[in-house]
Amino acid sequence: MANAKSLRKNQTDVERRLWYALRNRQLSGYKFRRQHPISPYVVDFVCLECKLVVEVDGGQHADAVAQDMARTVFLEGLGYRVLRFWNNEVLENLEGMLTVILSALLSPSPQPSPLGGARE
Repeated sequence: MANAKSLRKNQTDVERRLWYALRNRQLSGYKFRRQHPISPYVVDFVCLECKLVVEVDGGQHADAVAQDMARTVFLEGLGYRVLRFWNNEVLENLEGMLTVILSALLSPSPQPSPLGGARE
């Protein structure tokens, strides 16, 4: 929890920009939290109501593909959907990103398989 609080205090300019668009239910009334712990991880943004995680990745993530995939698989196993965007997408196409996020919020969430297998 202390790590999440520290991350909220020290968010990047890109995270701050997206947060200003998501906070206070500005995106069609959906409530988002930022730097929210979903143990053992802290996700950038999450709408708990829709179980939607939004991650914003900088250049360092180009070298962390396996770790990011493991994180995504873990979160999906808990029933979350994960959207990943690059920092430059926030800076160059924030409105387009918000459209993708809203579309995900409005679409029904697929239920995880009780057997833990692939979803159809």
